[in-house]
Amino acid sequence: MTVKQISVFLENKPGRLADFTDVLSGNGVDMRALSLAEAADFGIARIIVNDVYNASTVLKDAGYIFKITKVLAVEIPDEPGALSKTIRLLGDGGVNLEYMYAFTTRKKGRAYMILRVEDNQKAGEILTKAGIKPVCQDELQDL
Repeated sequence: MTVKQISVFLENKPGRLADFTDVLSGNGVDMRALSLAEAADFGIARIIVNDVYNASTVLKDAGYIFKITKVLAVEIPDEPGALSKTIRLLGDGGVNLEYMYAFTTRKKGRAYMILRVEDNQKAGEILTKAGIKPVCQDELQDL
């Protein structure tokens, strides 16, 4: 019910993000989603990729500092109010949403969100009960 997110620490300097994406693309890693957060001296790139093992091996060999975290990926209708409904369900269910970001796919009429919550199991149960489909790691290949 979860997918693995890789959070990579990057220096906040010109060209560092390009270097990072060059390492991934040069080794056949396809990013499915990307979120960037920055601070004064460094940034955090959060990525969802097609092959977590390959990506983590490549990043380690290239000297990057990273962490792998399980997050929820959910499929929701691509229509007004769908996101609001989703996050309202979590809040009403007592699940705290730490952060989220969207990712694109080739499926028309569907939107996909990455959700970092304090309790993946509970959040997944709440959303599934409401008809919101969690996406597992293996399904990312087909999106």
